[in-house]
Amino acid sequence: MIAIGFLAMCLIFGTTFLAIRVGIDAGALPFLSAGIRFVAAGGILLAVMIVRKQATWSLLGRKEMLITGAGLTFGTFSTLYWAEQHISSGLAAVLSATGPIMILLLQAFALRQRTSPKAVAGCIVGFAGVLLIMLPGMAIDISLLWLAGCALVIVGEFCYSSGALYSKHVMKRFSNVSPIAMNAAQMLYGGGLLMVLSLLVERPGRGDLMALTSRGATGSLLYLIIAGSMLGHSLFYWLVSRTNPVFPSTWLYISPLIALVLGIVVYDEPFSWLTFAGAAVILTGIILVNADSLRQMINGRLRPRRQQQPSPAGKSA
Repeated sequence: MIAIGFLAMCLIFGTTFLAIRVGIDAGALPFLSAGIRFVAAGGILLAVMIVRKQATWSLLGRKEMLITGAGLTFGTFSTLYWAEQHISSGLAAVLSATGPIMILLLQAFALRQRTSPKAVAGCIVGFAGVLLIMLPGMAIDISLLWLAGCALVIVGEFCYSSGALYSKHVMKRFSNVSPIAMNAAQMLYGGGLLMVLSLLVERPGRGDLMALTSRGATGSLLYLIIAGSMLGHSLFYWLVSRTNPVFPSTWLYISPLIALVLGIVVYDEPFSWLTFAGAAVILTGIILVNADSLRQMINGRLRPRRQQQPSPAGKSA
């Protein structure tokens, strides 16, 4: 189930960078559309969990949900949505691939956790594969806004990495609460913060709200709410609860590859030997990061969630 969930999450997240860009190009305000996305997804998910008696509204009264939402949702996506006004979705995907490396660095230096040399090597190798695939084909028009966009994606990945590590800590404290319910609560908080930011910075008017009804903006928003947030982020939260924060985050290496394959299949874009080499390097990096986890899965030695203890990056399934 872990492998299936990971592959499904990679497929979903691999298309979200493009979906965000489609919405922005259609005239949707970045912070407003991001806020609507996460408030809608979080609200629907939490309501469903409450109806099924798997969560209560009291979950929203926990400060841990606010902190997680500020990192995983608000910090990550406020920067990404703004940046994609000024940089390509492909470059945003490449810069986002620094996430797993940041998680390892935070574990090693901030949390003083032992880091597997194979995990470090795998992160570096995977990032190199992303660069092999994406950078040669990028047309880069350097400007102050372009530089600001690149810098903000990196800032967003720091927020993402911090939120992923903190969410693992929260899941241990709330072991009797469904990861899906916690994901819904943090998305509500993160989306709410994005809406506040939109009111302060974008000051949306009637015309901006009407822009959300255009075909491109509506399609992008619906896809991001249902697939990107309700399904994709719930899978991410579930995988963090079952494994460690590094393993699920390696989707950031696969997303540029998925975007490239979509370009080849849908837009008949060329496929070169460099693309093949980059894909092979990415897969090598993923295997290195999760070598011990894969060995455990093959040998059938995965422990149940309630018995699982926190472990160094790359050390658990």
